Amino acid sequence: MEGRPPDDVALAERARRGDERAFEELVRMYQDIAFRTAFLLTRSAADAEDAAQVGFVKAWSALPRFRSGAPFRPWLLRIVANEAHNRRRSAGRRAELQLRSAAAHPPGDAAPSPEGAALGHEEREKLLEGVGRLDERDRDIITCRYFLELTERETAEVLGVRPGTVKSRTSRALDRLKTEIEP
Repeated sequence: MEGRPPDDVALAERARRGDERAFEELVRMYQDIAFRTAFLLTRSAADAEDAAQVGFVKAWSALPRFRSGAPFRPWLLRIVANEAHNRRRSAGRRAELQLRSAAAHPPGDAAPSPEGAALGHEEREKLLEGVGRLDERDRDIITCRYFLELTERETAEVLGVRPGTVKSRTSRALDRLKTEIEP
């Protein structure tokens, strides 16, 4: 259960049995990543907020079909991702991917030097532009694995593919991204 509090499965089981307070706690635990997931897929804060909210409502309705003992986060993110994809498709938008919210928190605790910060910003912009030029399938896999930091298994569940497919798509997407950002 990497990355999840130990009570994730217990809360999901209580919610599955109709405990609204347990579901409210799950909403609090996962509302940020649900929004980030939807935002990275829709490229719109308003659509992401709607997709995340609808995703939670659909998850509540689908709880009786939730597999007992399974991790809740990937199951929820799959619902949110499906809702986000539906919103993106129905709107017909193909704008550039805006990943700034995911890239806003650089790793590490130490503050970079001004020169390092400027160089880091330029590199991040170049990376984001390269990701934005990829096709939808490649953007989705890179978004899940690297911006949302999902495991291969969670990515497979969110995107509705097999874990082996995640591995191969990630490899190919990274190769295509490398050609996009290299001069």
